[in-house]
Parts: sequence; C-alpha cells; structure tokens
Amino acid sequence: MGKRQENTPKSQIRSALRKLFLRSRERAAAIKRDGYTCQRCGKKQSRAKGKEIFVEVHHISGITNWDALFDSVYEHLLCSPDKLETLCVECHKEMEVTK
Repeated sequence: MGKRQENTPKSQIRSALRKLFLRSRERAAAIKRDGYTCQRCGKKQSRAKGKEIFVEVHHISGITNWDALFDSVYEHLLCSPDKLETLCVECHKEMEVTK
C-alpha cells in the first residue's frame, strides 16, 4: 500500500466542487430559466425512452481560477491540523456565535 498523502488531492476537491455545483440552486435556476432548452441549437431536454436528450449548464466566462479556488480551500477549510481543534457540538456553536 502506498504512502498516504499529507493533503487532500486537488482532484478530490475538484470532484467535490463539481458535485456541489451539480446540485446547486444556481444551476437549477439557469436550467429552469432557459426552459430546459439548449441555447445554441434549441433542442429541448427529453427523457422519453429512445429519445433521451440531456442539457447541461456551461459557465459563459469559464472557470479560469481553479488554482485560486484550490488555494482558498487549502487555506481556509483544509488547513493544517495545528489550526484545528476538536469541540463538542455545544462549544462549537458557542465559538461560531462569538466570532
């Protein structure tokens, strides 16, 4: 068995962010706004057996700042264990309120 990595790999973070986006209200709102229809060719989403057509959501300006996203996740969420402490639910709620 190989050595465990010190940090969560970027591929795992990208996968988690993608899953979050696929279930996001923003994505659902864009699909609903566009009437479940491709904005380029006009095909409408269909789940009819044998005639399945699926639509996807595209970021018009693209996602060009993956490295900045990864850096932010590593800095604020997946930080060093030295910057983390274990608390019970009640104490954690108290700490969040006092911030």
